Amino acid sequence: MATQNFRSHHLKQVVTAIFALFFLADVMAAELVVAEVRAGNTGGMITADGVVEAVRQTVIAAQISGAITELPAKAAGSMKAGQVLARIDGRAASQQANASQAQVEAARAELQLASKDFERQKQLFARQYISQAQLDRAEAQFKSSSAAAHAQIAGAGAVQTQAGFYALTAPYAGRIADVYVSQGDMVTPGKALMTVFDPAALRVTASLPEASIARLLQGQTVTIEIPALPAAQRIVRLDKFTVLPVTDASTHTVQLRFELPAINNMNGLAPGMFARLQLPVHTQDKGDAARLYVPASAIIRRAELWAVYVVGPQGKPLLRQIKPGPLMGNEQEVLTGVTAGEKVLLHPLTTMAAR
Repeated sequence: MATQNFRSHHLKQVVTAIFALFFLADVMAAELVVAEVRAGNTGGMITADGVVEAVRQTVIAAQISGAITELPAKAAGSMKAGQVLARIDGRAASQQANASQAQVEAARAELQLASKDFERQKQLFARQYISQAQLDRAEAQFKSSSAAAHAQIAGAGAVQTQAGFYALTAPYAGRIADVYVSQGDMVTPGKALMTVFDPAALRVTASLPEASIARLLQGQTVTIEIPALPAAQRIVRLDKFTVLPVTDASTHTVQLRFELPAINNMNGLAPGMFARLQLPVHTQDKGDAARLYVPASAIIRRAELWAVYVVGPQGKPLLRQIKPGPLMGNEQEVLTGVTAGEKVLLHPLTTMAAR
């Protein structure tokens, strides 16, 4: 075991030495731009990872059984409100709707006849030409015809409504995220056919530890970066966000929502994209232990190795491995590897490339 630990330690030293030699020759020959290791608070910013999601996203599902006869909807395509996205074979439903409508017309004619007959019977009864029993029978016939007609009309309305289920239309203007069926497929009630969303109504959601929520500053500028977008479009700044009043019992985090403006010039923005947020917070209390920070531009990272160049007594930059903490805005917290007041080299890779 001791031999294995020695080999592991020796290997780490060799990797660090090779890493130092890889950069040192070019860095020493270039003009050094340095910054001091700062001891203090977080600088009023914390970072969080988030994800873009659609405020309006809908799964369109079949409400009746049948074969798909038309499928104009295409994945990644656009849609207008009310546009037909798919049709299910509705020939049987159409025939049933026509038959039901004919029955409604017959019931209305029956009701009209019963109404006229009842009026005549009332006039005859007033002249004492018929008995009370005959009038009662005429009234009962009228009420029965009326109830039957209303029931037939209601049934026809239900049939017409069901017939409308055979044409699936867009609930709003937007885009089609994906289509899960093909023309000719048989579907049943509840079968998901496609997912659509409104690209003009997007938001970013992120989760923070519950202990950090009280430190958030409302009304201050929040910076959101979408790395997948072009550099000129990836940044959006907001001054409002919503903190959901529920804490996740398993992770002890609270979700935050950031509504993105409808016009944000962020072409290509889509649900599911990764987002990086910088949130303004109250600074730490004076009694908190001082922490060490270096500019993020001073960090060199290769796989699991994090390092900075520390300027030595003779002005030579010396590679030193560090243990990183969280990224706080433009500063990287350093847990071990440097001390306050030391000078670290900025942009070491850029300095090399400039030679």
